[in-house]
Amino acid sequence: MEMVKHNYNTMPEPLKCTGRIEPRELHFSLAMIFAIEEINNSSKLLPGIRLGYQIHDSCASVPMAVKVAFQLTNGLDPVFYTGDSCSQFNMMMAVVGDSGSTASISMSRIIGSFNIPQVSHFATCACLSKKQQYPGFFRTIPSDQFQAEALAKMVKQFGWTWIGAVRSDSDYGNNGMASFLDAAHKKGICVEYSESFNRIHPRSRIQRVADVIRRSTAIVVVAFVGLGEMRLLMEELSREPSPPRQWIGSEGWVTHPDMLKFTFCAGAIGFGIPRSVIPGLRDFLLDLPPTKVAASPILTEFWEDAFNCRLEKSSVTDKRLCNGSEDIQKLQSPYTDTSELRITNMVYKAVYAIAHAIHNAVCQDTNSTSQCDKLSRIESKQVIQVLQKVNFSQNGYHVSFDANGDPVAKYDLVNWQKSMSGSLEIITVGYYDASLPVGQEFHINKEISWMEGRKQVPVSVCSDSCPPGTHKVLQKGKPICCYDCIPCPEGEISNTTDSIDCLPCPKEFWPKPDRDTCFLKPVEFLSFSEVLGIILASFSVSGACLAVIITAVFFRHRTSPIVKANNSELSFLLLFSLTLCFLCSLTFIGAPSEWSCMLRHTAFGITFVLCISCVLGKTIVVLMAFKATLPGSNIMKWFGPLQQRLTVVSFTFIQVLICTVWLVVSPPFPMKNLTTYKDRIILECALGSAFGFWAVLGYIGLLAVFCFVLAVLARKLPDNFNEAKFITFSMLIFCAVWITFIPAYVSSPGKFTVAVEIFAILASSFGLILCIFAPKCFIILFKPEKNTKKHLMNK
Repeated sequence: MEMVKHNYNTMPEPLKCTGRIEPRELHFSLAMIFAIEEINNSSKLLPGIRLGYQIHDSCASVPMAVKVAFQLTNGLDPVFYTGDSCSQFNMMMAVVGDSGSTASISMSRIIGSFNIPQVSHFATCACLSKKQQYPGFFRTIPSDQFQAEALAKMVKQFGWTWIGAVRSDSDYGNNGMASFLDAAHKKGICVEYSESFNRIHPRSRIQRVADVIRRSTAIVVVAFVGLGEMRLLMEELSREPSPPRQWIGSEGWVTHPDMLKFTFCAGAIGFGIPRSVIPGLRDFLLDLPPTKVAASPILTEFWEDAFNCRLEKSSVTDKRLCNGSEDIQKLQSPYTDTSELRITNMVYKAVYAIAHAIHNAVCQDTNSTSQCDKLSRIESKQVIQVLQKVNFSQNGYHVSFDANGDPVAKYDLVNWQKSMSGSLEIITVGYYDASLPVGQEFHINKEISWMEGRKQVPVSVCSDSCPPGTHKVLQKGKPICCYDCIPCPEGEISNTTDSIDCLPCPKEFWPKPDRDTCFLKPVEFLSFSEVLGIILASFSVSGACLAVIITAVFFRHRTSPIVKANNSELSFLLLFSLTLCFLCSLTFIGAPSEWSCMLRHTAFGITFVLCISCVLGKTIVVLMAFKATLPGSNIMKWFGPLQQRLTVVSFTFIQVLICTVWLVVSPPFPMKNLTTYKDRIILECALGSAFGFWAVLGYIGLLAVFCFVLAVLARKLPDNFNEAKFITFSMLIFCAVWITFIPAYVSSPGKFTVAVEIFAILASSFGLILCIFAPKCFIILFKPEKNTKKHLMNK
């Protein structure tokens, strides 16, 4: 459109359209005329009533659209018809159009004030669904809100999370892109850039947008752009091709045949209005005899532009004269293209919707006939009310409006594919139907050709997907789609791709090395089948066998002086208790159970007290024996065999009492230790009452220290075979073992705690048996000459 400059000195000239005629818009205009003529010739729809029309060119310009709107509402038509063909009242019942959202918004604000309905075939801005602002606006094309959601679902389905976005700087582009970005954000899709431009902007602005596309890392570009702007952007990108890009197009340009000349966009996909068939339309469009063309300035301009010649009436002098050989049948133009009729059908349906509304307002249907009141004068407001309720099918295409004046959203998924000849063609590869249940709206039924003819879906992500076993950590200052993949912390897993957080394994489970699944932790305890358990069990059994062998040797030589001299009764009892000490270590090996836990600690405590009590008794006997040799001493009568037995029983009973209280109050119990090792479970015996455990050990230690002190006092008594010396050595070993046991026991992890306790039992038992009985056995077996009363009595 030619912009008027105002100097405020002269009356401004009327607005004028400039540039070439858009063949597709002329195609829409003729389609509207075709529909009106069909209705006027129909005997079922508005019988006896003829519809008139006026067609105005808004030039895709808001000022021109506003001018036309005022012109129509004020009745200031250039020609006022008074013939029978038009109403005397010059009443306008409805408006079909505009093709653009911005122009439709401007027109609706004006004609809507007069309650004149407006039915658009191509204005898709979601903002026009607001009935409070546009109460008289209807459309046969779906709102961009549906298209934006469909585009977001498609982008998500193909796994693209890093995209670029360009839009027309208009109501169509801005509102459509806003709806798309909102839907995309909810689906976790990130936008590297979002650029806008308009065809009236300077070329530098379009160059800047093209440069952003070239420099970007996003492979996918979503273009919510009008046809005019998209053509300019493609021309700019053609001058200096960008790296391969996967174009995602809106209905505004992706189904337009003229855009197929930009072959570097091969593989583009987008949504278009479903293809349709309108019988008779092609013949109507091609019915352009010379007289009809010459009679219309618009058709004349189209003819001259299409065939690059001039008619006689034309003032253009730089073109050849049309010679009559021009054949409209062979013309390849959006005007003659009826192969798809996507938007054309929207025009067709818009005209029929208005006709049905008027029919329902002035006609009465009875059976198969309709009676219409030709003299009825209806208001345009009535047409709005009836339009809201229209519900019919034409040529198999359903027409109805929801509460917002929108139809049911249905789209074809189209793909730019190369034909056998190498040219691009638009192929329908799927569809989107918003009326279907959630999750079933989007369907693909043909193979898609992607950019550069690829068969694989291109990848467009800021960061590669994080595999299971890792989680996403956002990169500082970047969108949520840009992240680093960090391995899950110890003890946690992620079993899905692109996990945000890692989940801890249950208590008794631990992650596999890949940290993508949890497995049951292995249960660990000191068993008879492992090397350490076998070694300890072997020493335990060997010690018990050694004690039995020594008992047999002592029993065999029980009448010998050396056995008699060393209190054979306490010796046999000591050997018995040592046998039990060796065997009780076996209770520490194997899987702990409720009974084994109680038995191992109490058996150990009681047998060791019995053992120490016997050693203590032997030490006291040595001391008392030498005291009894002093003149006038009869101390041995106070520590005879009966007193010795009572001493052993008394000391042992105290330990039995301690163990009984321990078992009654808080006994040991089997427990799964989950804290010592993170990757395995230690099956062990919990002490129950730690006080009980240390009381048992403390009592044993007290007796051992007491015995050690007495043995030290008796070690230098004059005797050829003073047993107190050997008892001193045995108690020294015993005390050393159990003193070192305490820190080792506390610091040893897992099953090694049990191994340390077994080692202490075995070491102290071997110390006792070797120190006390080995010298005697050596004399009995290898030095029998020393096993005499005379030798023992020598000092």
